[in-house]
Amino acid sequence: MKTVLITGANKSIGFETARQLLQQGYYVYLGCRDLQKGEQAVNQLHAEGLNHVEAITIDVDDVESIKTAREFVGQKTKVLDVLINNAGVHGVPQTALNTDGGVFREVFETNFFGVIAVTQAFIDLMKLSSEPRIVNVTSGLGSLTLHSDPEWKYYGVKPAAYVASKAALNAYTIVLAYDLRDSSFKVNAVDPSYTATDFNNHSGPGTVPDAAARVVKAAVLGPDGPTGQFFSDDNVPETGISPW
Repeated sequence: MKTVLITGANKSIGFETARQLLQQGYYVYLGCRDLQKGEQAVNQLHAEGLNHVEAITIDVDDVESIKTAREFVGQKTKVLDVLINNAGVHGVPQTALNTDGGVFREVFETNFFGVIAVTQAFIDLMKLSSEPRIVNVTSGLGSLTLHSDPEWKYYGVKPAAYVASKAALNAYTIVLAYDLRDSSFKVNAVDPSYTATDFNNHSGPGTVPDAAARVVKAAVLGPDGPTGQFFSDDNVPETGISPW
């Protein structure tokens, strides 16, 4: 049975991603900052007959929490097949000139540095997998190409810290995929689309199941699947590949 760790998985897209992977036969480590909320999520999945799941505490902003989570997973399994870096924050409304630098640092801590710390902590377990997959959950707002196009439908949506953090995450995905190019790893960034969640006060038109399905698609790629790509059905539905 393949194993997967999903950060920020006790609700919304992360939780639905866990559900869909459980339905496909994966064993899920459901990562969350608050273990009580994680246990509640696990109980809900158990009630649906999805039993190969357990909650673990992992705060991607906390190096010690990540270390403890790595030790916990390492005691449970010798191999981690899939890592889904889903945890993220949006922050307050942001402009380039009036947003305090501390807000930028807070957003980057979760959306960028947290991904790096978690990936580096678990990479040894992933290298023992025959088909390791890393999925970095990003946003179409991280595309520099689209943000430079006045005709783009979200051209005027520019929360400065969030946009910059996701652009940085996209760049890290490219470099990570390159570093692992001579292995069986598949490393991709996935924009789940503008989805109605707590993250955006349920303002998005997309549904959580559809968003999670996009993440799952990258998580279960076969050996001939792509790596180093930015998937976004929402922004480029014709190809499913978004420009960086």
